[in-house]
Amino acid sequence: MGRPDRLLRLLQAMRVMAPPITAARLAEETGVSLRSLYRDIDSLRAAGARIEGERGYGYRLIEDFALPPQTFDRLEIEALVLGLGEVQHMGDGELAAAARSALAKVAATLPDGREQQMLHAVSQVYRPQARYRLALDMGLVRQACWHEQALAIRYADADGSVTERTIRPLALAYHQNVLAVLAWCCLRADFRIFRADRIAAAVRTGESFRPQRASLLRSYLKRLNAQT
Repeated sequence: MGRPDRLLRLLQAMRVMAPPITAARLAEETGVSLRSLYRDIDSLRAAGARIEGERGYGYRLIEDFALPPQTFDRLEIEALVLGLGEVQHMGDGELAAAARSALAKVAATLPDGREQQMLHAVSQVYRPQARYRLALDMGLVRQACWHEQALAIRYADADGSVTERTIRPLALAYHQNVLAVLAWCCLRADFRIFRADRIAAAVRTGESFRPQRASLLRSYLKRLNAQT
């Protein structure tokens, strides 16, 4: 494999693999030695790619200089229209607006032929009612996840019993008919999955759990894998 092809393969690996990605994993994926991998990362940085991280920690692709939107093929455009269309029907107004904005930005950067393919995509979403009906402000929960801030919530279980607890929200999980919040529950000192439609109230506590979110998620996923 020539060096240009190898660099493109490295970029693609960094696009699709969950960060931070260790040098060993990248070297295995691209079939090179660690020494060559470090040189390739330096070359990508010199060419304009923003790659955060360092040896011994892992790498994250922040800005990809090689993939402008107009490189989407027709099937990728169909996937974008379908996926963002689904987001617009979830029932989260803030996220729906972001999906419409993202689709408009992509369309604006496409050449005429590709833009017409997007406007006339055959893959469409139709939902007479929102997929999730929520009273909870999901924007508040997303912000808490992004900024690693604890929330005080009032939660009703399946029997209707209400408890008040402090949680460290880690991720949002979109199931078929239920939107759930994966969190570390300080009351139970363990991971818990809270149905968003059963969270009656949520407020910021001012407590930060940075930088624990990534490690907590890894611990949860490790536990899931051990159970399967």
